[in-house]
Amino acid sequence: MSGSGTTAGDDPLQTAVWRLRSRGCWTDAAALLAPRAAEPAAALERAGLLVERCLFTCEGWAEAEDALRTAEAVARDDEERGGAASERGRLAYAATRLGVRDRADEARSALGRATALLSPASPRRPLLDFRRGLVSEHIADAPQAALAAYQRAHAGAKAQNDPLLLSFTWQQQAGLALREGELAQARHGFSECLRIREDLGYLIGTAPALAGLADCEPEPEAGRLRSEARRLFRLLGGVPVWLGAQLSPVVPPQPSVAEPEPAGQ
Repeated sequence: MSGSGTTAGDDPLQTAVWRLRSRGCWTDAAALLAPRAAEPAAALERAGLLVERCLFTCEGWAEAEDALRTAEAVARDDEERGGAASERGRLAYAATRLGVRDRADEARSALGRATALLSPASPRRPLLDFRRGLVSEHIADAPQAALAAYQRAHAGAKAQNDPLLLSFTWQQQAGLALREGELAQARHGFSECLRIREDLGYLIGTAPALAGLADCEPEPEAGRLRSEARRLFRLLGGVPVWLGAQLSPVVPPQPSVAEPEPAGQ
């Protein structure tokens, strides 16, 4: 439900972190960064991994809070403080969206603080716009404001050549299009999202893209896509947790059976 890129060049550490993250092994990925937690960039990346785990699994809230406090403590300038504020907004959004605790005001406040701290040219700005869109869509129920934020994030992801974030902006815009009954537009967005995630090997994001695309297709293609999404969902141990309800098989209503009349009447 958020992206910030894949690997950084040929850095072996970043490659290892990406491979673990893309398969839902956030704790292991964060452990690789723990020895560098006193460095602002590593501390923020580690916090982001653990916040993402909360969003996908609804677990690990205390660890994410601890990592986020560390990132906030070691931040040295507005760019780093803005990045930490953006992650705090995402954590508060996740807690609200998943029904753990209503932290909507904290989400808005933290993302607003990030907006004030990050310059318009900041490389973190597209991701921040995306997160503001999530809050507008799912907390404020303001789809038009959400769409504008997603479009800004989409343009920024293209400019920065950030394919993972681009997959998320395609997904969210497609979801809004589907909500408005624009099936062709929704199908295109989910297809692009799926294509990018398959190219990147972003396994944990593939099932949601398949499920979204299934909602745009007629049978039997819709059933095939949902079946593949369920297979991946089970393979990853039920991650992301919020996808389970969408993938639950629809049980048709059973006809009522009349009680037999007493014999002899």
